[in-house]
Amino acid sequence: MVTSSDIPRLVVAAPSSGSGKTTVATGLMAAFTERGLAVSPHKAGPDYIDPGYHALATGRPGRNLDAFLCGPELVAPLFAHGAAGCDLAVVEGVMGLYDGAAGRGELASTAQVAKLLRAPVVLVVDASSQSRSVAALVHGFASFDPQVRLGGVILNKVGSDRHEVMLREALEEAGMPVLGVLRRAPQVATPSRHLGLVPVAERHTDALAAVAALADQVRAGCDLDALMALARTAPPLTCEAWSPHQAPPALHPAAPAFEAPSPNPAPPTIEARGPGQRPGHGAAPHDRPVIAVAGGAAFTFSYAEHTELLTAAGAEVVTFDPLRDEALPERTAGLVIGGGFPEVYAPELSANEPLRAAVAAFAAAGGPVAAECAGLLYLARSLDGRPMCGVLDTGARMSDRLTLGYRQAVAVSDSALVAAGTRLRGHEFHRTVTEPGAGASPAWGFTHPERRVEGFVQGGVHASYLHTHWAAEPSVAHRFTRAAAAAAASGATARDASAARR
Repeated sequence: MVTSSDIPRLVVAAPSSGSGKTTVATGLMAAFTERGLAVSPHKAGPDYIDPGYHALATGRPGRNLDAFLCGPELVAPLFAHGAAGCDLAVVEGVMGLYDGAAGRGELASTAQVAKLLRAPVVLVVDASSQSRSVAALVHGFASFDPQVRLGGVILNKVGSDRHEVMLREALEEAGMPVLGVLRRAPQVATPSRHLGLVPVAERHTDALAAVAALADQVRAGCDLDALMALARTAPPLTCEAWSPHQAPPALHPAAPAFEAPSPNPAPPTIEARGPGQRPGHGAAPHDRPVIAVAGGAAFTFSYAEHTELLTAAGAEVVTFDPLRDEALPERTAGLVIGGGFPEVYAPELSANEPLRAAVAAFAAAGGPVAAECAGLLYLARSLDGRPMCGVLDTGARMSDRLTLGYRQAVAVSDSALVAAGTRLRGHEFHRTVTEPGAGASPAWGFTHPERRVEGFVQGGVHASYLHTHWAAEPSVAHRFTRAAAAAAASGATARDASAARR
């Protein structure tokens, strides 16, 4: 059903990365939440880490809006789903305002998201090395695309009262409102490493203090009333809110765009329900297949919609921590191991031998396993020389090279996730490499920006570096849940696999 939403909303953007978007966006979210508002947090692009800080600031799941991964047509529906019932939505942009997917014009840029949401933009400008020139910079960003409505500027890293006066005079001459001024100050403690900020799950207490400090900084330097007034100028957004309960489209895979190895046979999909019935629909809780999702400090990369889709498809989703838990959750019939930083926790993950053995036994019994990036490393024979689960006959190691970017992919092999020939878009972001493995077929063939195969499909295992957003293809969650239901019906659960191994 198409509905009209008039939720106030702002997009926080910048001329370039490093200008202070995360500081301002997270601080605004926390400051408005402290005022008693229900704030919906969003992040443009595929980033997993910033939404963790947004969630801490608002008490609501941080959600991504990515026009490449999900398509421009889903940006507004996903926004409406996440922002339902809220008083304000704040969207943190990605990179510079007009930066998007390489060679694709505005696609996946903050500007495109702002236009799709009909939202005013607040530009965060690093003013540390300029004065009157700030007016020329802001004028250029305001006039570059007339469809992008630049509603005001927040000046960051301002050095003194005199510096502030010069900046304000220049922007007044240009007719651009100044909505906030943040002085040069020691960075709020948000430590970084090789893939960006350290995730919230790894430093929860310190992260709470950091978010509180950001709220103080923004509250002191920004005109919250003026920002709220700007947010209220956003016109009604008319669209059908995305829902995980919507029936997935029937998959009619396109033929692979290149010669690929012969695919593995699809995992069994024993139908334990009536015709046309979703897994678990109308059934007792124990009839719902248990899908265990890795969490904890080592596996922090996930999209909120994935769990919602699995639940809607009929799964009982249970989280476990590979750093602490020595067994998979009871009755586990499907295993999802997403992204994160296993390289940081390799000694601890390796030391948890009981869980490594349980994962290996579950995979050997044919249980469906979906692993992305960090999950792939955890399933490998070794990571930087330390034993991992040994499900895949490949070694992994850190490298000096960052692999980063959007990918267009076609499934090479049938798996518990997708049928061969299915096309999806994804994102790679890692500094590790894996050796070619024996006994597995490739998971994906990349068709853009380069042609190559990647990942592993072996039995019920689908493991790859590629991060995908299942909201773009809900049938992925339904297919995986059906595979889990089949595993449960055939007795291939975590408890049964462990018993067989003993």
